[in-house]
Amino acid sequence: MTNHQDGRAGVDAALVGRLIADQFPQWAGLPITPVKVDGWDNRTYRLGSELTVRLPTAARYVAAVDKEHHWLPILAPALPVAIPEAVAKGEPGQGYPHPWAVRRWIPGETVSVETVPDLDEFARAIADFVLALQRCDATGGPPAGEHTFYRGAPPAHYHSDTVEALVSLKDRIDADLATEVWNAALSNPYDRPPVWFHGDIAYGNLLVRDGGLSAVIDFGTSGVGDPACDLAIAYTFFTGAARETFRTAVRQDAGTWARARGWALWKAAVNADFTVIERVLEDFRQTR
Repeated sequence: MTNHQDGRAGVDAALVGRLIADQFPQWAGLPITPVKVDGWDNRTYRLGSELTVRLPTAARYVAAVDKEHHWLPILAPALPVAIPEAVAKGEPGQGYPHPWAVRRWIPGETVSVETVPDLDEFARAIADFVLALQRCDATGGPPAGEHTFYRGAPPAHYHSDTVEALVSLKDRIDADLATEVWNAALSNPYDRPPVWFHGDIAYGNLLVRDGGLSAVIDFGTSGVGDPACDLAIAYTFFTGAARETFRTAVRQDAGTWARARGWALWKAAVNADFTVIERVLEDFRQTR
C-alpha cells in the first residue's frame, strides 16, 4: 500500500461527495478526506469519523464489492480481531462506472517493525487469525479464481511470469536454487478440502493498536481454496525467531510451506524484491 494523491483513477473527494449525496443523503455533508495509506485496487476515503467509502479503481477489482458485502458479516464472528464491517453498497453514478462500498472505520496504525514491539507475539496473533479463518465454514464460499487473482489456486497459474522473472534476475540471485523453490511449489499440490484464505496478508492490510494486532482489512482477494498464499508473510515481514514462531504457531504441513515459498518467490521475483527472494532461498536451504 502506498500514498496516492486525490484524483487517482478518476476518483476524488468531490465525486465521492456527489455519490453520497445522491445515494445516501443521510450522510451528505459529512467531511470526506482521502486516507493516509491507500491501496492500489481501490480508492478509500474517510466519511465523517465513523465510516469509509471504498471505490474500485478498475473493472477487475469490482467482484470484491459484492463478495465482501456478503461474506464479511458471516466471517467476522469467528475471527479473533476486527475485519471491515459492511454498512452499505453504492451503485454506479455521477460518471463513476462501478459499484462501491461504505464500511465502518477501523482505528489503528498500519503495521511496521516500529509499531510492533513484540514480534513473537505478533507472529502468534497472525497465526491465530490464519487458523481461525481456515476453521470458518467454507460451504458455498467463493472458490479461488479470477476474483482472487488466483490466490488460493495452484501457483502454476503464474508459472510463465515467474520463470521469465527468474531469467531476468539470473545475474543477481541464485537462479538455480530459486528454480528449485519454484519447482517444489509446483510439485506439492493442495490435496485437502478447500478452506477460507485471505489472499493478501501483508503489512499494509494489518492494523495494530497498543503494539498488538487489532484488525485485518481488505478481503478483496479472499476466497475458498488452498491457504498457502496466507503464509507468504513469513518472508515478506517476519525474520529469524519471529518467523519460526509463526511457523510453529500456524501449524501447516511441509507441502503447504513449499507452495508458500513459491507464492512469496513469484511476487518478489516479478517486483525484483531481493530481500524477500533471499529470505525465501535461505529458508529453502534449511529444509534440504
